[in-house]
Amino acid sequence: MKFIAVFFGFLLLANPLQAHHSRSAFDTASVITYEGIVREVAWRSPHVYISIDLEDGGEWHFESDSIPILIRSGWTDRSVVVGEHIVVEGNPGRKPSERASLLVSVLKDDGTVLTPRSHFQKDSRELQARSGARSLAGVWELPYGDYGDYFVSWGVVELTEAGASAQALFTPSALPTGTCIGTPTPMLLAMPYLSEIELQEDIAYIRSEFFNTERIIYLDGRGHPENGVRTNQGHSIGRWEGEDLIIDTRLFEDHPAPMRSTNEGVPSGAHKHVIERFSLSDDGSRVKIEVFLEDPEFLATPFQATLEWAYVADFELSNYSCVP
Repeated sequence: MKFIAVFFGFLLLANPLQAHHSRSAFDTASVITYEGIVREVAWRSPHVYISIDLEDGGEWHFESDSIPILIRSGWTDRSVVVGEHIVVEGNPGRKPSERASLLVSVLKDDGTVLTPRSHFQKDSRELQARSGARSLAGVWELPYGDYGDYFVSWGVVELTEAGASAQALFTPSALPTGTCIGTPTPMLLAMPYLSEIELQEDIAYIRSEFFNTERIIYLDGRGHPENGVRTNQGHSIGRWEGEDLIIDTRLFEDHPAPMRSTNEGVPSGAHKHVIERFSLSDDGSRVKIEVFLEDPEFLATPFQATLEWAYVADFELSNYSCVP
């Protein structure tokens, strides 16, 4: 299918394009080709958006990744310019009335191909040649598409009646990230953004590029406070088992959809409890992360999974600068 489209400028758009979607809102097994001239782009996080006018006068919208991911993939805010002819491929949305697609690629007339996550594929082979980390400290990234058993395990977690009822009422457009509310751990660990671990004697910091999140892990032997303040990332205490860092987190604030993919839309509540184990590989190239999550109000069985991050010492975290 081909659409003749018109695009112009880098503007914030006041239309359905502003609604945040999860990837589950698109049919990623289908790709449609659209062709036209640049008309409007919203260069912002959590998503860069493109809006087009079709030949029949209707509109179509494209959703892409956030600015940090696009920059590492070679994009700038001038990658697509006003008046330029381009060919766009996209995964169509599951709601035809929204007239939206998830951006797959942009082909320019000079032969340049822009894709949202090209840096992941480009750098994967280079990881083998990089020197490893000497400790958990450093900058890390989830390799492209390498989710381990994370989403498979989340998809088979049994829900309570309250969890199932809430999920049945959930719609992807209701994701709180669209209003710049951060994603708590453990889902934060599986997002395609850079993370940084800083280790001090009695405290550790885990920072994520996603929403400029900073987690504080107390290593001084304290426990969780009674009646403590509940926050997006909760209250974390840690301890060392040899060279492995064990993190215990409670006091999460309520969240309508803290996990993505299958079982998306299952809330979390006051009894959410997360345990994470961070283990450095022998060559320092990877961190293995084992996750245990229980939330008896919404989950009938605990969630357990494993992820790995790759060491990317030559990368720096970018400012996320979310615009709701």
